[in-house]
Amino acid sequence: MTSDVQTAPETADEIVTPEWWRQAVVYQVYPRSFADADGDGIGDLRGIRSRVPYLKELGVDAVWLSPFYPSDLADGGYDVADYRDVDPRLGTLDDADAMIAALHDVGIKVVIDIVPNHTSDRHAWFQEALASPRGSAARARYIFRDGKGEKGEEPPADWQSVFGGPAWEPVGDGQWYFHNFAVEQPDLDWSNPEVRADFVHTLRFWSDRGVDGFRIDVAHMLTKDLPDELPTQAELDAMPHDGQHPMIDRDDVHEVYAEWRAVFNSYDPPRTAVAEAWVAPSRIPLYASAESLGQAFNFDLLEADFDATQFRRIVADNLALAASSGSSTTWVLSNHDVVRHATRYGLPHPDRDASGRPSRKHGNEWLLSGGAASTVDAEAGLRRARAASLFVLGLPGSAYIYQGEELGLQEVGDIPDADRQDPTFFRSPGEDIGRDGCRVPIPWTESGTSFGFGADGSHLPQPEWFGGLSVEAQEGDPSSTLNLYRRALYLRHELQTAEELTWVDTGRGDVLAFIRPNGWTVVTNFGDEPADLPAGEVLLASADLDGGRLPGATTVWLRAGG
Repeated sequence: MTSDVQTAPETADEIVTPEWWRQAVVYQVYPRSFADADGDGIGDLRGIRSRVPYLKELGVDAVWLSPFYPSDLADGGYDVADYRDVDPRLGTLDDADAMIAALHDVGIKVVIDIVPNHTSDRHAWFQEALASPRGSAARARYIFRDGKGEKGEEPPADWQSVFGGPAWEPVGDGQWYFHNFAVEQPDLDWSNPEVRADFVHTLRFWSDRGVDGFRIDVAHMLTKDLPDELPTQAELDAMPHDGQHPMIDRDDVHEVYAEWRAVFNSYDPPRTAVAEAWVAPSRIPLYASAESLGQAFNFDLLEADFDATQFRRIVADNLALAASSGSSTTWVLSNHDVVRHATRYGLPHPDRDASGRPSRKHGNEWLLSGGAASTVDAEAGLRRARAASLFVLGLPGSAYIYQGEELGLQEVGDIPDADRQDPTFFRSPGEDIGRDGCRVPIPWTESGTSFGFGADGSHLPQPEWFGGLSVEAQEGDPSSTLNLYRRALYLRHELQTAEELTWVDTGRGDVLAFIRPNGWTVVTNFGDEPADLPAGEVLLASADLDGGRLPGATTVWLRAGG
């Protein structure tokens, strides 16, 4: 048997008293779909507060909340009208304070979303910009350009937005504003000192209220350097992402984050941050360094098949990246933007390009075909999801759980068109169904108008089969996915050790095994045929074991000396 060691930097003192975020389990709450306390069909902050005992029993270290700010919901709350307030449909600042206090009372940290690339078009600044003339200080906070043509009737460039359709929108006086995402999300101009100062104000506003950390939305897109003569979309697409691209992953964005880091470090304990940065692997350490945001999301598993070769490469690469930045890595299998992994693993593997990435978002073809639950191998998908989750929870670094994955929820693929809300659906017809299917309110009870989500329905329709996957249905079943997660998180806290693992040669390409420094062993069979188990005390398994053998699509945790 051969082995090799991978290590992320950590001192002996840090092993005893680690920074809380380095190996934390963080539970993502999509507030509008978690719990509805006032019965209006939309989740709210009082609803989250009512479920704090559930989160405590689950065993998470922190909760990350997607935006709960005032918003017209042009992009599920990521179109922010006021960064220092709460959407009235979700509560008040007093409710936010009470929620933060309730989570802190049970030892759970609070991380909130910051959306700095763009505001809502309802933001006071943008409304002022629309009411002000060209060249005004109000317009200088955003990216306005004169249109082409005799009267500025043509866009400044042929750029396309991420959500589909033109990225430039006219305002009626010959000028156009830039929006990388929805038309209701005008991009800010981060060369403007007023913009930078206002976000420092926002970070302090929430830090002073007790927020422990921040998730930075599209952290790689803030700063821009646009020439007078704008390039075409084709020219933009052909430019290298080397730190000097005019739009994406610019080196100068870290000047912003250095200022933010000074703000974070002025608190005791320092506030944390994690970057959502879709950048080349070699660029991730820039965002994860102690001088910048401190941690960055690793999205590789969101694009991976349930495949041993892919999983081992992703783990090895991301532990190495974490070591190069001095940070810890992050593991994510599902979130509010992708098809849930219990469904992805029940679908055929997607085609992949020369780089190994899926040619289209995994699950997109299924969604476009109607997203019928009957076309998903849900049993196989759930079995693989449980195995993958137990594998990930055994890794060094922090793990991010998306609400409902602890229930083994499948994607809701067949939402009627009339009920859809995601702007990608409306702006990309026939190309992208959108992300509503993973944002359907989660089920708490086996029956009721919204399966316990609230007193009077839910803002996105829930399927009939949700009741069987509800918290109530799983509470008393020792073999349920919910109780698997509870046991795994409890054991993870008990077993947690240095950010290091040793790979073990299993003699099979479809079986991965690694040992943590205290003898905690994780073995995952990604194949179909049973595999022999190494010696040790069985602590937890994602499925029933076959005597001394590990069945296919199963993970086991072992302790040496058993």
